[in-house]
This record gives sequence, C-alpha cells and structure tokens, in this order.
Amino acid sequence: MKFKNLIKKKPFIIAEISANHNGSLKNAKKLIYTAKKCGADAVKLQTYTPQSLTINSRKKDFIIKEGIWRKNSLWELYKKASTPYSWHKHLFLYAKKINILIFSTPFDENAVDVLEKLKCPFYKVASFEMNHIPLIKKIAKTKKTLIISTGMASLKEIDLTYKIAKKYGSKDIILLYCVSNYPSKISDFNLNNIKILKKKYKCITGFSDHSNDNVIAETAVACGAEVIEKHIALSNQKNSLDFDFSLTENKFKKYVSNLKKINSILGKDFFFRNKSEKKSLKFRRSIYAIKDIKKNDILTKKNIKIIRPGYGIEPLYFEKILNKKSPINIKAETPLKKKILKSLKIKILN
Repeated sequence: MKFKNLIKKKPFIIAEISANHNGSLKNAKKLIYTAKKCGADAVKLQTYTPQSLTINSRKKDFIIKEGIWRKNSLWELYKKASTPYSWHKHLFLYAKKINILIFSTPFDENAVDVLEKLKCPFYKVASFEMNHIPLIKKIAKTKKTLIISTGMASLKEIDLTYKIAKKYGSKDIILLYCVSNYPSKISDFNLNNIKILKKKYKCITGFSDHSNDNVIAETAVACGAEVIEKHIALSNQKNSLDFDFSLTENKFKKYVSNLKKINSILGKDFFFRNKSEKKSLKFRRSIYAIKDIKKNDILTKKNIKIIRPGYGIEPLYFEKILNKKSPINIKAETPLKKKILKSLKIKILN
C-alpha cells in the first residue's frame, strides 16, 4: 500500500493511542472509535513489551530523573504504557469493522513479526528507535511504507537511517519532524526543518506533535507537512502517562478540522485566482467619457478620465488614446470600449 495514494485531503492525520488506554482494551477500542469520529485518517498503536525495550532494574541509569515520568524506572514506565500483544488482533479487527486504517510502531524485530501476521499495512519508527539499525533493516525488508520520526536526530543520523532503509527495501519513506520533549514548548521548535527535510530527501514530510499549542501543528502544515501525528485521549479522561500532550475528543476534532482547512487555504502549487474573484473586476478603474464626445473630437483629459467602475478599457490605454480623434460619438458617463482601440489601430494587449 503506497502511502501517497492514501492522502486525499491533506494533511493525513494519525491519531496516536500510545498509553492513553490506561491498561483497558475497552478504552483502546473507544480511542479508535473516537479517532474515527473526530476525522482522523488513521490510528496508530505501539507494539512492544517491557523486556523488548529494557531490563527490570532500579539502578540509577534506569530511573527517569526529570519530566512528566520522573521517578519511574524504564521498566515500570513501559509496563504501564504497553499495549498487550494479545489486544492487537482485536484492535486491528475493530478498526477494520469501523473502517479506519490502523498500523503500529514496532520497537524490536519480534514486534515486526507480530504485526506482519496481522497484515499491518505500513510501519512507523519511533524517534528513540531511529538508530536501531537491525530494526530498520527488518522493517525495510517488508517493503512496506516506512514512517520515520526524527526527534533528537542530526541530519547525519537521518541520512544514515534513510539510506539503510532504502538499501534494504523501503521505497516509500516518510520523514516526520519531531521534538522529543514531553510536552514540547514553542521554543523547542524549528519548523523550517520540515522544508529542509523535504528538499533534501524529496519525500513526503510531516510532523509528530507533542506540544500543547495547536498553532505549532497549524504552522507545520503551512511549512509543507503532509502528515500529522497527534496523541488522542478520551473525553472523560483525566490522566494517563501521555495525557499532558494529548487532545481529548472535542479538541482533537477541532484540531483535525483546522488542519484540513489550513491545507485547503494553502491551495495549489501554481499561481491561481478563483473564478469568484472575477465579479470584483468591475470595481477596478477604467476609462470613461466625462463629457459628450462627438466623432472626430480630440480625446483629452477634459472629456475622458480614469475612474471606477471597470466596465471600460483599462487605464494602460489612456496615454495611447490621448490627443487622438474619437472614431465615434460617445455619450458622457459611458465607458470607452475596445472597438475604439481597433478603430484607432492601437494594439490590444490582453
């Protein structure tokens, strides 16, 4: 499945479920339904177990020291946040039932095998796994679309991951600009990175949003982001591991609507004027007779003038017809028409 064929009304919006199910399969299904209801184009899971990411240790290296997850060990965090493998089939079937695309982020090679059995249509690589080269190779060999979040990464690191993915089979790669702070602040962003990635790799680019300010995603779309990823939460939800940078139902719905509008406003990739504007042309200036003019009278500033409305010939002909003999009778307060130019053998320029 080629991702670009899915993008009908840009941007393509992915609702990230992540840990917002709070350990409940029922909540996970509700989140998928909410994403569909809010107008998201796809929902995304995260496929991992604690042991696929870390070891169960309370040594200081494994304790998170700051941020919204501080004091948790890595093992504790991933255990709380994980989506059990036993849920995946149910969630894939439920998404298919309500007709919303579903895919996932695998965090190790085994997770790719799990998702392949479920016929996962494409894959995402998390920012923290971008340097996990064996995982990149494993996903690339499926030859499916690969979405790569680039949080924390230098261009050199992005380049390496991109080239390896290409080498091992990925033909369709999407790069998401991402700031890996949770939640991200306005001062963390350089949205021109989206333009830089698009120009350098000539691929679809997008934005993974961990902020609390919707203007950031809106600006990202204006900068060329064609894919937006945002965490979604339930309307009655008060907390979860990811709640601080997620949007509840009504806010997510507005988020989707505004981003789609912005892309529509940006419009086409060529200079364009809508036909609806043409009716305003009559409010431009044009050349009018301000006195009665008889045939063979000299056209001067005393009997013709550049005024509104725009029903006469354009002002660019004013100096060309000055001091010429009028080829016809013209009544005061009427526009001069192009047939006068033809009679005077003046070239019509448009």
